[in-house]
Amino acid sequence: MSNDLDNSSAGLSQIIDRPVLNDCWNKIGVMGDRSCTELKNVIHCHECQVFAVVGDSLLERKPPLNYVDEWISVLAETPIDEETQNNETIIKTASAVSVMIFRLGNEQLALSAKILQEVTHPCIIQPLPHRSNELFLGLVNIRGETLLCASLSHLLNLESVEENSANALPINSQRMMVAGQQNEKWVFPVDEVYGIFRFHLNELRDAPVVIAKAAQSYTQGIINWQGKKVNCLDSELLFYTLNSKIL
Repeated sequence: MSNDLDNSSAGLSQIIDRPVLNDCWNKIGVMGDRSCTELKNVIHCHECQVFAVVGDSLLERKPPLNYVDEWISVLAETPIDEETQNNETIIKTASAVSVMIFRLGNEQLALSAKILQEVTHPCIIQPLPHRSNELFLGLVNIRGETLLCASLSHLLNLESVEENSANALPINSQRMMVAGQQNEKWVFPVDEVYGIFRFHLNELRDAPVVIAKAAQSYTQGIINWQGKKVNCLDSELLFYTLNSKIL
């Protein structure tokens, strides 16, 4: 960029070693008086080679002495307050797992966030003649994609909060969860979705058959969340059962 550009082009590799950055964009560039002749070609300083080299020099410079060790100490000594005890903050460790917590009837349940595709408002469930039943509710159109819809309440043999369970969950559900991987997706009507939360694996407690009336236990373990016990479901066993009973 004019004389500054000529000087910079003559020794681009020297910019990294300069203690003072050549911020010509603030003087003759878009942040300055726009007198740089290179603006006709590059339009904006962000597209200029000088700007790119200066940016690289910032990223490639060596960190100050003990910089990494100081940050490790800061993170290790971060105090735990009431908010962190509620498990609503992000836990950035390799031993943490993300789950989607939701409610079916009076039960708080959780599924791995890895298999969660989306949460949407209730959609019309189209039953299939001679195929739909209490477990397989029918087909649902989600963003133009036709997906199978199943009742987790029936699979887990959960009691409905309403006395007349025949007209309870599928029609009046507050949310629908789309879960699965690749081409294997299922839609589950649920009463309430709380969101995604992270927990340490050592917080997962072993449990017997938590869902008492279920023929099998689909629960991997129990976690405590906001003073409530949440059953973490085994997604692999869940999908295996759905595939074997419906498909």
